[in-house]
Amino acid sequence: MKMQEYIEEAEKALLHTYNRYQVVLEKGDGVYLYDMEGKKYLDFVSGIGVFALGYNNKEYNDALKGQIDKIIHTSNYYYNIPAIQAAKKLKEVSGMDRVFFTNSGAEAVEGALKAARKYAYLKDGTTDHEIIAMNRSFHGRTFGALSVTGNPKYREAFEPMIGNIKFAEMNDLDSVKECMTDKTCAIILETVQGEGGIWPAEKEFLEGLRALCDSRDMLLILDEIQCGMGRVGTMYAWQKYGVKPDILTSAKALGCGIPVGAFLMTERVAASSLTSGDHGTTYGGNPLAAAAIVKVLELYEKEHILDRVKETAPYLESRLDALAEKYDVIETRRGMGLMQGLVFRNPVAPVINKALENGLILINAGTNIIRLVPPLIISKEDVDRMAEILDNSIATA
Repeated sequence: MKMQEYIEEAEKALLHTYNRYQVVLEKGDGVYLYDMEGKKYLDFVSGIGVFALGYNNKEYNDALKGQIDKIIHTSNYYYNIPAIQAAKKLKEVSGMDRVFFTNSGAEAVEGALKAARKYAYLKDGTTDHEIIAMNRSFHGRTFGALSVTGNPKYREAFEPMIGNIKFAEMNDLDSVKECMTDKTCAIILETVQGEGGIWPAEKEFLEGLRALCDSRDMLLILDEIQCGMGRVGTMYAWQKYGVKPDILTSAKALGCGIPVGAFLMTERVAASSLTSGDHGTTYGGNPLAAAAIVKVLELYEKEHILDRVKETAPYLESRLDALAEKYDVIETRRGMGLMQGLVFRNPVAPVINKALENGLILINAGTNIIRLVPPLIISKEDVDRMAEILDNSIATA
């Protein structure tokens, strides 16, 4: 079958919840993807921040193949060695104390919300506690995660959401205080907002949230599904700020392609929240997914991924700033590390489509922002090539 025939077959069989680009990707190598006709694309999306180590990493592939030959799944009624190893390593790099493995980022958010509600319930026995989330936020598509996603267009067709959620403004501590009542049990936010437009939290804002939570025995939940796992130059973004959460969510690059997520918490929260029977998952933390986490964390250390991000990110910022200076249609650049956004004055779809034609894969964050979340292994040469293609694409879109 030809590529267009595959696309037509997909449109007949798959539920149309995505407006997909008209390309069938077949394989990847390093920072490049190839479609089934052999066309080569420089990838600055990495599966939306997933393939941090790039494609076709032999050590990663071999680790998964080796685990497949041992055992893939057992259920959580039994221990398995990869899950134990993954939990230990993840605790070490995250600075947290307890881990629950999930299948996705949305599931990690669901678990975090349940843990916060249970923590509050054990304090006073009531079930009317409130959670404060941020406008522009994105936490996932399941009902709980959607309920704390601060974009009405995602929620309106599925109302009513779970109750007692209020929305404050990112980086506006007074707006958070205005939302607080004696029933507020938690505050949830992305340390760097992704889908909502690449908005990093300000240090003073995070410090203020931490102080509010400490003073009222509320829980601070940081969603680092996209901005964690080294993307900003520290393993988790909170470490860059020095503001530790009570609950942390992680996914995407945690498995570098294998669907896996986790929510983590401090020992204090773990001792007074979820217990046996409160939460569960059939697949979460199975041997295959856990083996992926173990190898990913090993390769981060072996290949000095954090150092590479710290070296490459300023260069990426400089090349994007040069484009912003060159084109009036670009309003600004913002972001942190290898999580960057170019804010345009017009919709960016024409530029993204032209870039795809020219062999560069990009995505948006809202209608007017080009989001760049490349593999963390990119080189300065890769950045130069991206900038050259993007420059041409802006000029000709």
